Amino acid sequence: MKHTLEDDHYCFVCGEENPSGLHLKFTLHDDKVVSEFVLQKIFQGYKDIVHGGIISAILDEAMVKAARMQGKHAITAEITIRFKNPLMAGEKAVVEAYILRTNKKIIETAAIIKKSDNTPVAEAHAKLLRQD
Repeated sequence: MKHTLEDDHYCFVCGEENPSGLHLKFTLHDDKVVSEFVLQKIFQGYKDIVHGGIISAILDEAMVKAARMQGKHAITAEITIRFKNPLMAGEKAVVEAYILRTNKKIIETAAIIKKSDNTPVAEAHAKLLRQD
């Protein structure tokens, strides 16, 4: 079932109007979506470690943005995440996402979050259901 995808700027990850959101800003460079960020202690799970659910939300959003910023509207149908290293509150990181392949119904994507020293935090793959 296709849904109308409307941006009211309240997305938890990227919404400018969401007072509780992360306010990440994504840019497109050579078919890859990128966002640098620093997460504060309010987003922790265990002491001083960013919660895995927050990491997951960022990876998910980046992969959807990789499609959307290239004119393909989609929603996440399946996502797999592998956590590699903890991200500490206050530590600078970058998320990168890109399209692996696409067909009439599915867009396959990948993403990675890395620390500023290139240490991987988490990697993800997703199947997005096309909505266009």
